[in-house]
Amino acid sequence: MNSNTRIACVMVGLPARGKTYIAQKVCRYLQWLSVSTKVFNVGNYRRKLHGAHQMHSFFDPHNTEGEIARKEAALEALKDMIKWFLEEDGTVAIFDATNSTRERRCMIIDYCKKYDVQVMFIESICQDESLILQNIMDVKLSSPDYKDMDPEKAAEDFRARISHYEEAYETLNEMKNESDYTYAKLINVGSQVMINMIQGYLQSRIVYYLMNLHILPRNIFFSRHGESVYNLEGKIGGDSKLSPRGRKYALALPELIKANLGDQPLTVWTSTLKRTIETAKHLQYPKLQWKALDELDAGVCDGMTYEEIEAKYPEDYFNRDEDKFNYRYRGGESYRDVVYRLEPVIMELERQQNILIIGHQAILRCIYGYFQKLSQDDLPYVKIPLHTVIKLTPKAYTCQEERYKIDIDAVDTHRPKPKRPTDVSN
Repeated sequence: MNSNTRIACVMVGLPARGKTYIAQKVCRYLQWLSVSTKVFNVGNYRRKLHGAHQMHSFFDPHNTEGEIARKEAALEALKDMIKWFLEEDGTVAIFDATNSTRERRCMIIDYCKKYDVQVMFIESICQDESLILQNIMDVKLSSPDYKDMDPEKAAEDFRARISHYEEAYETLNEMKNESDYTYAKLINVGSQVMINMIQGYLQSRIVYYLMNLHILPRNIFFSRHGESVYNLEGKIGGDSKLSPRGRKYALALPELIKANLGDQPLTVWTSTLKRTIETAKHLQYPKLQWKALDELDAGVCDGMTYEEIEAKYPEDYFNRDEDKFNYRYRGGESYRDVVYRLEPVIMELERQQNILIIGHQAILRCIYGYFQKLSQDDLPYVKIPLHTVIKLTPKAYTCQEERYKIDIDAVDTHRPKPKRPTDVSN
């Protein structure tokens, strides 16, 4: 990938069509892949410049004053976006706004051309009234625009705002001066995807990701395997069986999942290693084994304790503490390697509804880091304790989290982040 690549992903679409949801998801995905990415939400600039409590008339296309104010907000966001590209070496900016007229899109294209920024439009088209209503209730009515306002009045005003945009809306059209634009059109948030003039690795990755998105409500459950014999011995890696306490956890797990899922369908994913398969043994749901979910490969250190690693490979031991995300075991993997290995798993997760992943500490850290948008510094130190189920519920802006501890003792395998870099020479 060219280090000078700069792409502006410009959202297009009517209000309540999932644009911000898509923008945030694409940003999270690219950041997880270590691509420098940032969202520029024009609504935030509009609120900052002209106040949050603007009623629907502000968005009327015949309101000249409102049109000037909205264009001013868009230009401020564009300026900040370009500044971010130039001063912070950004790679992908996501310009989140309606951008619903050809005039506005042409302005963005002309502005970006001056700074050698590629423009890729992402248009979200939705005719499903239930999806639109869900988006209004879940996202828009919690917006700063309607803070402390009666929900019914807020919904009425927001529908009037949508009507104003519908009056002036012009979809991306390959027949009307936009045939050479790069774009992806999403119909009903991914049920159909149309693409045009997609070029290069990053644009292709973004399209591939968009093709896997849906916004149906779902839960993702994480659990490490039950305590293993290697856990008790302080060894890493390997393919050991469960300890007696680990087998007790496997027996208790189905009741906990049932209590928090009810009669909803669920699929269980495990790695190909004995300890995860054994943990899933008593779960009466469809199961799928993923080689990609196998634990981080510790290479020559596989089956060793941390004390043995420190004694035999002291420089490696200290290097890992200094940069745990990028450190690669001799003949093994780094957390960065695992992230790339897990990309197909993430794609499939985005396509699915309720999933329970029974996995390993490093693997679950990487998947958890994707959903919770963690930095490379923090991801390798997330606490994923044994005999605990983590429930994640993805939302438009956040991912809700709940943890359930089963009352069966287990060893603590968490190693905290060093307080300061270790001097290798010591």
